[in-house]
Amino acid sequence: MGEDGLPRDAAVELLHEKEQLKHAMESRPVIDMARGVLMAGFACEPDEAWEILVTVSQHANTKLRDVAEAIASAATGKPMPELLQEHLAIAVQSWQARRT
Repeated sequence: MGEDGLPRDAAVELLHEKEQLKHAMESRPVIDMARGVLMAGFACEPDEAWEILVTVSQHANTKLRDVAEAIASAATGKPMPELLQEHLAIAVQSWQARRT
C-alpha cells in the first residue's frame, strides 16, 4: 500500500492516466487548429477533418500532434515535410472519393 491508501499498482496507474490527460489537454489546441485548417481548405466536416488527421498519422507513422502541428504551421506558410504532404494528399483524395 502507498501513503494514499491505494495499492501501488493503482497509484502508478492513476499517475500514468493523469500524465496522459495532461498531454491530451496540451495537444488539443493544435489538433483543433489543424482540423479547422482542413475544414476551411477542403470544405469538410469536423469529423471528416479528424478522420483525415488520423489517417495521415497512421499511414505516416507519425504522432497525431506532430501531424497537426505541421498542418497548422503550413497554414502560416511553413512548408510541411514531404512525407506528410504525400500522406495528406492521399488521405484527402481517399476522403473525396468516398464522399462522391
